Amino acid sequence: MELLRDPDIARDYVKKLQASGESVAVVPTMGALHEGHLSLVRIAKERFGRAITTIFVNPTQFAPHEDLDKYPRTLEQDLEKLRGIDTDAVFVPDVNTMYPAGCTTSIFPPDVANVLEGEFRPEHFGGVCTIVLKLFQCLPCDAAIFGRKDYQQWRVIEAMVEDLNLPIQIVAGEIIRDPDGLAMSSRNRYLSETDRLKAVAIPRSLQELRADIEVGVRDVGELQFRLSNRLRGVPLGSDDRISGGVVIESSQRQSESAGQPGVDTIDYAVIVDSKTLQPITRLNQPAVALVAARVGSTRLIDNLLIDPKF
Repeated sequence: MELLRDPDIARDYVKKLQASGESVAVVPTMGALHEGHLSLVRIAKERFGRAITTIFVNPTQFAPHEDLDKYPRTLEQDLEKLRGIDTDAVFVPDVNTMYPAGCTTSIFPPDVANVLEGEFRPEHFGGVCTIVLKLFQCLPCDAAIFGRKDYQQWRVIEAMVEDLNLPIQIVAGEIIRDPDGLAMSSRNRYLSETDRLKAVAIPRSLQELRADIEVGVRDVGELQFRLSNRLRGVPLGSDDRISGGVVIESSQRQSESAGQPGVDTIDYAVIVDSKTLQPITRLNQPAVALVAARVGSTRLIDNLLIDPKF
């Protein structure tokens, strides 16, 4: 496995592989690798033959109050994991390499970045787009693999590539989950045992949302109401309905005690168009349920793709 630190050497490495007829895919990461990241490297190897992983904790996508200093940095463990799955190369630049003194150029992200995460973290996607474009310049690969857990990020990068006519294919890898259903994330390590029990409300609520859709519920307002209540640990009974925005509980539900543990706060829990992330009112098009919630001091995201054929 090649360890690359200089952008010129990294660029030459990719071009030599391509000149010999090989295809190369890159998996951009910030390190602290888990099975979710490794699944993306496997996709790169299986579909394109050669895989390069980047490890760079990008400072421009963190707001001043966010966890840049706390973000886990586990380079030696990461490199060992990547060797174990036959990664071809790892690009590990330092901050001064990616943002040299006097660097003032940045990317204004596409419209799909303005909602949801863009509202709660307005600096985030500008930093993401800037570093991803820089990495694409350092590593002119045939494809880039992104995880679908960061759904909006995937759509933002996809739109940026289309808008800027970049010659690279964007591929999304499926969400990888722990046995309790929680989507794998570098931030999961911050959860206490009690927090973890609360956090599991996120995947559980999304699966209950899927069940609602499969039995025919199509009104997005009702579905979002159900999703939010379940996230808070107040699951609705199967006979519950909404009238004028107020839940009408079944007699069975009224006799039950409070539900299972839920998250502490919800930033958003919405069902939107799967590509534009704009609001919809009924499920008559491809959609996605997106959740961002906090358990203690840890912010978690997750999502569920919705096929209107359910």
